[in-house]
Amino acid sequence: MYSHMMVGSNDLARSKTFYDALFGALGGKPGIQDEKGRLIYMHNGGVFLVTKPIDGQPATHANGATVGFAATGPEQADAWHKAGVEAGGTAIEDAPGVRSSNGMSLYLAYLRDPDGNKLCAMHRMPQAA
Repeated sequence: MYSHMMVGSNDLARSKTFYDALFGALGGKPGIQDEKGRLIYMHNGGVFLVTKPIDGQPATHANGATVGFAATGPEQADAWHKAGVEAGGTAIEDAPGVRSSNGMSLYLAYLRDPDGNKLCAMHRMPQAA
C-alpha cells in the first residue's frame, strides 16, 4: 500500500542518534546518509527516511499523524520505548501496555522523537480462545 515514510528534522545528527537506537531495539541496522544528507533506514522490507525539509523551512511534526513500527512482542516494544527515551525521545500518552477495543488487543508504546514526530511500536496480541 505504501512504499516508504519520511519525517523532517532540524538536527540530523540528533535524529541519527535517536533513530539508530530505535531501530537497533527492533533488530535493525544504523541509518545510512545519502548524498543529499537524508538518513535512510531499511528493515523488514520497510524504508524510513529522515530529512531536512527541502523548502528550507524548519521541520515541524504533523498534528494527528503517527508513524507505526511493528514489534515482535511486548518485550521488543518495551525495549524500543526505553531506547527511544534514553536517546532523547519523550514518552507520551499512557505507559506502554495492552489496549483493547472491538475484540482486538494491541500492545502499544508511544514516543515523540526529538523533533516532535509521534511514533508508536505496536504488537498485535493473540486472539483469546
